[in-house]
Amino acid sequence: MKLNLKNPIVFFDLETTGINIVSDRIVEISYLKVSPNGDEESRTRRINPEMPIPAEASAIHGISDEDVKDCPTFKSIAKSLAAQIEGCDLAGYNSNRFDIPLLAEEFIRAEVDIDLMKRKFVDVQTIFHKKEQRTLSAAYKFYCDLDLENAHTAEADTHATYEILKAQLDRYPDLQNDIQFLSEYSAFTNNVDFAGRIVYNDKKQEIINFGKYKGSLVEKVLREDPGYYSWIMQGDFPLHTKKIFTTIKLRSAFQK
Repeated sequence: MKLNLKNPIVFFDLETTGINIVSDRIVEISYLKVSPNGDEESRTRRINPEMPIPAEASAIHGISDEDVKDCPTFKSIAKSLAAQIEGCDLAGYNSNRFDIPLLAEEFIRAEVDIDLMKRKFVDVQTIFHKKEQRTLSAAYKFYCDLDLENAHTAEADTHATYEILKAQLDRYPDLQNDIQFLSEYSAFTNNVDFAGRIVYNDKKQEIINFGKYKGSLVEKVLREDPGYYSWIMQGDFPLHTKKIFTTIKLRSAFQK
């Protein structure tokens, strides 16, 4: 089934130095940009993460320090990448929990101002798990009756994810061919930040989603416990989470 698109959508996959969105870095990004008229554009880029790639990570994706030593850094390609995905919705496999948060961290580190939160996100893994409970390779076999060659390469995983989503729309009549619907269907939580440290309550107010202040309004905590903001800024939290706390703090200050 052809996707019913109002905006271009970018299917993408990352290969990384690890699975920690705070400390790990991208070593390869592959994307497939699908336009509302059906045109497709794809690209794969290796990236020098400016840190050693652990052997256990190389064992999964096959990319070593030697492979990326002469590749550009993320900062050097960040502006051009942002231009490619600006105004596009985003899709991937486990992308809501990992790829999008890590990509946002890299953009912040590169000081490129792109607000990914304005986009819609479709996580094909979430749709799959809600329907069938399998892995990407199994999903590809189940929906497309094909074996996933070169699994754990960004390009193969990206194209497989795109094909799976189209097959999911063919298989399940209750799935609407609409990115807004698919974005809401594949969302687990109503996150304010990508890591889910802050979420919206039913009144669309930001509340803390962890620790001793879990369930409390962010504005109230920042007002009544000034040291909490400093603790967040100095702690091992994602840059995007810190950015959201800062935004709320500044907004509260201007509202006084």
